[in-house]
Amino acid sequence: MEGLWVWGMPVKLAVMNSPEPAVPGTRTTQLLSSCRLCPRNCGVNRLAGERGLCGEGAVLRAAMAGLHFGEEPPLRGRGGSGTIFFSGCAMKCPFCQNHQISRGGVGREWSRRNFAALCRALRDAGAENLNLVTPSHWAPLLAEHLREVKAGGVTLPVAWNSSGYEKPSVLEMVADTVDIWLPDLKTLDEDTARRCYGREDYPRHAAGALRFMAARGPVEMDGEGRMLRGLMVRHLVLPGEMASTRNVLKWFADNLRGKAWLSLMTQYTPVSVPGERRPIPGRRLNAREYTAVLDMLEEFGIDDGFVQDLSPKAMGLPDFHDINPFGPSLFRPLPSG
Repeated sequence: MEGLWVWGMPVKLAVMNSPEPAVPGTRTTQLLSSCRLCPRNCGVNRLAGERGLCGEGAVLRAAMAGLHFGEEPPLRGRGGSGTIFFSGCAMKCPFCQNHQISRGGVGREWSRRNFAALCRALRDAGAENLNLVTPSHWAPLLAEHLREVKAGGVTLPVAWNSSGYEKPSVLEMVADTVDIWLPDLKTLDEDTARRCYGREDYPRHAAGALRFMAARGPVEMDGEGRMLRGLMVRHLVLPGEMASTRNVLKWFADNLRGKAWLSLMTQYTPVSVPGERRPIPGRRLNAREYTAVLDMLEEFGIDDGFVQDLSPKAMGLPDFHDINPFGPSLFRPLPSG
């Protein structure tokens, strides 16, 4: 398994202050007035106060920001990844560990000016990049904001940290401002997508999105081992779904080997999401399954990327109402106020 580095559990971020709302540009207002930014195509008028299936309206909302030391080594570097968690999500996975943010309404509004100030604060705090978590349903607003941020002198690489449930036409909006693509590839099986994620169309859309991202160019690193550009694909291994993981790894080998890195994640923990009735895997990954996945990597010749260690203890679930739910060794919040 030469080339695959083991890394530790990821960590989440702390709540920031709430500034005045944003005023979107003309094209953005058109897109939000009948929203079809994600494959769910709900068509709501977010400008009129309607909430899309992502749960969000027309004003950019982010819940947390700070220096994240639990990401893959080329992302965290020495200074930590400058991570911003956006509110809402179109996927609504039934076992989401971040459900307080993705579907629970946690978050504050951010104007363009204050978002730019947040990015400058992360840069000044030593961040290696700007890591935008669950950004897809904010794509047109972020396209505007990020152009202004970069024009204002924040030249950190921007990472698009998404579910993979996206449209290439929407990704095109932000392609000139995004440097690092960091999508999930949850599954490529329609049955698994329906049973485990409630989105039977996920495989088709994710495959198209990842092909778009890979076409933006190869992985580029600097002399200190920090990722500057390119695609890193994350796959969360679900207990009891080894066939699904096998198909993901084969597809990666056939389509993205040599064009992207793989990050294999083993942190699945059963989560009780308020109001969720869909069944979820009721246990964590076991050692036999972990070994089987490592064997698959060998079988398909995948050696560019990272494997998350299999922890003997369950991952503690974060409470995103806390200022620092994971402790100072893994996360350094920006001052709030």
